[in-house]
Amino acid sequence: MNTRTFALVFGIIFLLVGVGGFIPGLTTAASPDPGLSVVHGYGHELGLFPVNTLHNIVHLIFGVWGLAASRALGAGRAYAKGVAIIYALFTVMGLVPGLHTTFGLVPLYGADVILHLLLAAIAGYFGFVRNDAVITDRA
Repeated sequence: MNTRTFALVFGIIFLLVGVGGFIPGLTTAASPDPGLSVVHGYGHELGLFPVNTLHNIVHLIFGVWGLAASRALGAGRAYAKGVAIIYALFTVMGLVPGLHTTFGLVPLYGADVILHLLLAAIAGYFGFVRNDAVITDRA
């Protein structure tokens, strides 16, 4: 998989997750974390991942960004770097008790921490390690 394909695949996945967070059958109701001030749409997507309306909107934004970034190598690499850095930050925030709800706006705890770590690692590979340089034959 190249970096542009990564951006496309992650964009599609983020869009599906974002839309899925608004579908009652895919999100189970749960008691909101006491530190969460935005409780509209709060639940556990697929019974595992805490989400609310703002969290779903974040997923949709990353999805649209991924689709747009998949059109060019430079944009795909920038997307991968952005996802890696932002989701690494989300991982750390999910581990810090005072920040695990993003100042009361978005839940970032539980299974989200592990998922965000995996997303950051995969995106980090495509953004910082993988080299999709085009090799041309000059004969």
